[in-house]
Amino acid sequence: MSRVRIGRWALLVLVLLMLTASFAYPQPAKNSAASATTTKSATATAKPAEVVDEGEKLESKLATVITVILAVVWEAFPFVVLGALVAGMLEEFVPQQWITKVMPKNKFLGIAMGCLLGLLFPMCECGIVPVMRRLLRKGVPLGTCVAYMLAGPIINPIVIASTWMAFKNYGPEGHSIIFLRIGLGFVVAFLTAVAVQVQFARRGYSLLTPLAVPPSEKASQAEGKEQGQVHPAEFRAGESRPLGRRIANVAETSLHDFIDIMVFLSLGSCMAGIARAWLIPDDAQMASLSTNYPAAAILMLMFTAVVMCLCSEADAFVAASFTKLHMSAKIAFLVMGPMFDLKLLLMFTRVFRKRVIITIFLGVSIQVFVYSLLTYFVWQALNKS
Repeated sequence: MSRVRIGRWALLVLVLLMLTASFAYPQPAKNSAASATTTKSATATAKPAEVVDEGEKLESKLATVITVILAVVWEAFPFVVLGALVAGMLEEFVPQQWITKVMPKNKFLGIAMGCLLGLLFPMCECGIVPVMRRLLRKGVPLGTCVAYMLAGPIINPIVIASTWMAFKNYGPEGHSIIFLRIGLGFVVAFLTAVAVQVQFARRGYSLLTPLAVPPSEKASQAEGKEQGQVHPAEFRAGESRPLGRRIANVAETSLHDFIDIMVFLSLGSCMAGIARAWLIPDDAQMASLSTNYPAAAILMLMFTAVVMCLCSEADAFVAASFTKLHMSAKIAFLVMGPMFDLKLLLMFTRVFRKRVIITIFLGVSIQVFVYSLLTYFVWQALNKS
């Protein structure tokens, strides 16, 4: 019940932010241009220029914070709803026994299959977390779920099409970016998932929060341990019930997941807005880094991807707008963002323990940096020859 209240308060705060964005910066009427000019002149005369400049900068940064918060939430909202609905249907209609029969026995083959699941179940990173959590509860191996969570937002038809649309007119460089995003997305997701699966083989379900542990495994654990976080859909899948009851169960589970994810999406969007306004350098500075310090440019674009919290179905158009940046930095931006950003970091806390989150972060960030830097040197060598 407390989580529901938190979710309602978070949504209320978002509504207030939307109203603030609508009314905080009204456009002046055309017939009042002269009076506005007079007022501005009087204000500038009454106050020192430095104070006015600082006030305008602060106002601009606050406007940026509000804009980023609203953009992230509005962009992610439909996909969170879709992911919650898919998760609810998985919980209600898919028995665990069917999942275990379909999954390959070989762990590495299962992880490779997880990397390609996005081709069948396209989902951006905003909605894939609740779906992945439901798959975990159905007994799908952790490595396979992590592979799907990391690669699914990149290797799916919608994202591939949007990346092609963004870079199709950029010649060989644009075509290389399209294929490198898909290929590196697969490699990074596969190797990171293997590292997580190795930890899972040693530590088992202690790496997951109680909400992600399969019911059969939870029942075998010590009685009374964290029982307050039992999900309402516990032990339901596969039972015979009327259709109306099944629909009610799907709605109940979907609402639970929606509120659970929206709380952390809201917090993540606030962090993204603050970081975007005060931490990310402007385009001219990033272009200078790309020319003189390619490794620093790659790191900066990775940081930008983490902070901006863009949806993977739209981030290619943002990357294409960085016209002065080297393609290696754009690759880092396009691979890092869908796998790890601020909103995902907070969503991960509802599924994974700290050890898994650190493994995912290190596995993704180190690989993206190394592969992007190799791309820079290979591309430079090919162009020289």
